Amino acid sequence: MNERSALVLLSGGQDSTVCLAWALERYDHVETVGFHYGQRHEIELAQRGVIREALAKLRNWGPRLGPDTMIALTELGRISETALTRDRAVAYEKSGLPNTFVPGRNLLFLTYAAAVAYRRGITTLVGGMCETDYSGYPDCRQTTMTAMREALSLGLDYPLEIETPLMHVDKAGTWAMAEELGGTALIDIVIEHSHTCYVGNRSQRHPWGYGCGTCPACELRAKGYAHWRG
Repeated sequence: MNERSALVLLSGGQDSTVCLAWALERYDHVETVGFHYGQRHEIELAQRGVIREALAKLRNWGPRLGPDTMIALTELGRISETALTRDRAVAYEKSGLPNTFVPGRNLLFLTYAAAVAYRRGITTLVGGMCETDYSGYPDCRQTTMTAMREALSLGLDYPLEIETPLMHVDKAGTWAMAEELGGTALIDIVIEHSHTCYVGNRSQRHPWGYGCGTCPACELRAKGYAHWRG
């Protein structure tokens, strides 16, 4: 067991990119894990390696960055009738949640990540879950993270922590955190290499990065960038 180690859930998006930088600044050894679940915007997965290579060149982070693990969870996509796993328009359900909500996604991600951490002797999981600027997903809330940490620690009989550095930070604050962690260089990495757009559009370049500009993920990212830039 290495208490100075962390496993970051790296999707290839803005939030997980900033979380990886956050972990590299704080832990001696940092590994990453990603998940292919049939997401419509699977182009984000191609960005993961680019992001890892770029962050390894910043500050003293290179020697701290360890291996990456990719896990296929395609059955989740098969049973999920959502706009994130099907070619359908983004809309809001009667529940008030957008139809981009993939039920159980973060619960499964954390369970599989915990299994990797257990075998690797890692004691901390780091994720970009946030309940400030978000779409209302229940598996992004602090109460869910607290319950998952307790359940995983008990189920594995292993002292596991779940760190969510963006939990109470809005999107403008996420941009500010990136600047604080890695300056202009990290901001450039987030803009040029991370991918957030739900429809997987990387043909349109905006001041805040690539995306369709109209899906909920793009709107949140653009709004946060505008507020941060002031």
